[in-house]
Amino acid sequence: MKKIKTLEEALSRIEQLESENAELKEELEYFKKRKASGRQKHNAKWMSIYNDFVVCHEKGMPLIEIADRNGLSKRSIYRYKAYYEELKKKGKLIGSDNAD
Repeated sequence: MKKIKTLEEALSRIEQLESENAELKEELEYFKKRKASGRQKHNAKWMSIYNDFVVCHEKGMPLIEIADRNGLSKRSIYRYKAYYEELKKKGKLIGSDNAD
């Protein structure tokens, strides 16, 4: 970077930096508003699969069969099971027999 020697050069450089700053702020806003990738917990699809999991799990179906039925990984099924157990422990299961 060359050394600024005159007031005109300084004002020009300030203008360049302000322009660059405005562009970067626009880019930052874009990234802030962008939808996050990855698992979106508790959206309609998630709840649909979870409700199916609850029905099958309460009927005694093995977890692997539930995973195959819904096209899920073992990790996802265990995530659903953990959520189920957490709600069961808190007594917040709806429409299930949680009077253990």
